[in-house]
Amino acid sequence: MQEIRIISRNSKLAMWQAELVKAQLIQHYPQLIVKIIGITTEGDRVLDKALDEIGGKGLFIKELEYQLLAGSADIAVHSLKDLPANLLSEFAIGAILPRGNPFDALVSNHYTSLDAMPAGSLIGSSSARRVAILNKYYPKLKTKLLRGNLQTRINKLDNGEYDAIILAVAGLERLGLEARIAQVLPAAQFIPAIGQGALAIEICTERPELKKLLEPLNDSISAARVGAEREMGRFLKASCNLPIAGFAELLENKLHLNALIADSQAGIYLTASASGQLDDYIALGQECAKQLLAQGAASIVTKFAKH
Repeated sequence: MQEIRIISRNSKLAMWQAELVKAQLIQHYPQLIVKIIGITTEGDRVLDKALDEIGGKGLFIKELEYQLLAGSADIAVHSLKDLPANLLSEFAIGAILPRGNPFDALVSNHYTSLDAMPAGSLIGSSSARRVAILNKYYPKLKTKLLRGNLQTRINKLDNGEYDAIILAVAGLERLGLEARIAQVLPAAQFIPAIGQGALAIEICTERPELKKLLEPLNDSISAARVGAEREMGRFLKASCNLPIAGFAELLENKLHLNALIADSQAGIYLTASASGQLDDYIALGQECAKQLLAQGAASIVTKFAKH
């Protein structure tokens, strides 16, 4: 191949991610011409409603996928946490890049931690997972929907619309905004979202030559970690608006997966964990899902699927 066209969302963070992939492709294939095409998706345009009200995270994905199917682009670069665990059969993940920081960050101009925030303080988030965890550990705090790209969210904080917001550490680091982090939230409470911190390159299934081209960019350990998380979500048939968390890490040559599914309105918080060999990441994901199902997770999945 002589030329690769990358399709990406137009946001500053998405473009940073696309530029990273471009640089890595050129590093491995110096003669390759790599072009980036930016588009604004419906998910970026509609900011006054929760994602689950307008079609879920798929709104960020489907327009990029359409460009792949139409042949207007060759690969799409995504934050992996935005990709559904069950991809349509026409699409496949071509590579997972080395995972960035998977944790959540508290961003505030007035408070150094969640514990320091007085009762009634307003926290912005668009994540059902983050809101459910806040409701459990910090019921005295209030939450309010926060949509928009990373800069938009920070601007809303700086304009005084929120006392604090919660964002992914990885996004802040990628845009050089680490100084805005007041607190990296503890993973024991704030189990990260499935795939958080990882970047994925999506391709059309019928283009195996792209899979081969992308092999040097794929990080096998990161792929196994997020593979366990995504399999847990897939096995549960998790929708994008489900308060679910899954985080796998490699410790002493063993893969450890921790999971959470919640219905905070009903006060239900189910947890599971599994450990095993790196190569067994699919089985570990299924084991965690089965533990959650044994505790009654199916009713929570069904409830949120109807939203």
